[in-house]
Amino acid sequence: MASRAYAVVRMFEDAVAEYAGAPYAVAVESCTAALLLCCLWHKVGDVYLPAKTYVSVPQSVMHAGGKVHFEDREWAGVYQLKPYSIWDGAKRFRPGMYEGGEHCLSFHVNKILNIGRGGMILTADAEATAWFRKMRYEGRAGVSYAKERVELCGYNAYMTPEQAARGLMLLDALPPNPPDQVEDYPDLRLHPLFADTAHAQA
Repeated sequence: MASRAYAVVRMFEDAVAEYAGAPYAVAVESCTAALLLCCLWHKVGDVYLPAKTYVSVPQSVMHAGGKVHFEDREWAGVYQLKPYSIWDGAKRFRPGMYEGGEHCLSFHVNKILNIGRGGMILTADAEATAWFRKMRYEGRAGVSYAKERVELCGYNAYMTPEQAARGLMLLDALPPNPPDQVEDYPDLRLHPLFADTAHAQA
């Protein structure tokens, strides 16, 4: 991520951070990747989620080594992965939306800022920001590969400059205060994958 081409990614991060009211923003390839990195950063254990949400959210918890517990919890726009300061904000994108912790965004083609694919982590933690930026890029700091000394086992989860450029264009054209998106998700406790959590918070 050291080349000048990736300067547009940082421009997009800065623009979204300003729009959301967050000190820092880290662009990644999807909201799922954002959630996974946040779960890894927080070293999650028991995590309580709404039973009706997108399937990759509990999968991110599980991939990070956490245990999922489902709740009959109503939500709109954004919800917390309790008890951690991680927020799934895939269905909300509005000015000043950041309220603390690690807030994950989606830029999927069906979302409000519909780049096509992409996600972002909003945070106030400078140390977490530096860690997220390395982890999204195979643990690399972004210097010349010949000079790189990789210490973290990261992921290939960075946002491309093309996605970021499209994001900047669409951000500039957004209406003043987009409403939350609404979706009627099925109950995840019906899936065999989550059989051992089916009655955790029924």
